[in-house]
Amino acid sequence: MKNLIIAAQLIVPISVAYVWVFRYEVIIKEFKEFGLSDLIRNFVGASKISLATLLIMGIWYPPLILIPSILMGLFMLAAQYFHLKIKNPFNKHLPSLIFLILCAFIALASMETI
Repeated sequence: MKNLIIAAQLIVPISVAYVWVFRYEVIIKEFKEFGLSDLIRNFVGASKISLATLLIMGIWYPPLILIPSILMGLFMLAAQYFHLKIKNPFNKHLPSLIFLILCAFIALASMETI
């Protein structure tokens, strides 16, 4: 179980960093489709990168895991809302849905609920 938690703690932040660094043009397009400002986009990006860093640091210092996994999950929940709002097809919902589930798994595991 410990290896699954660590894997999730690596998958979420590496994926977030990849999207926000190497696929930033997609992020710009999506935030425009969502009707969100550049300021909000920059805040979300900085927050996600910070939370991703804390999730990775949580591998060595587990008390860091709970709050960043919950906050990252909330960002993924917000992504689900905006994809629904603009009626995107399911394949656009899928990445944030998977990361939402992974964040919930990380949070529950850090609380030793599962």
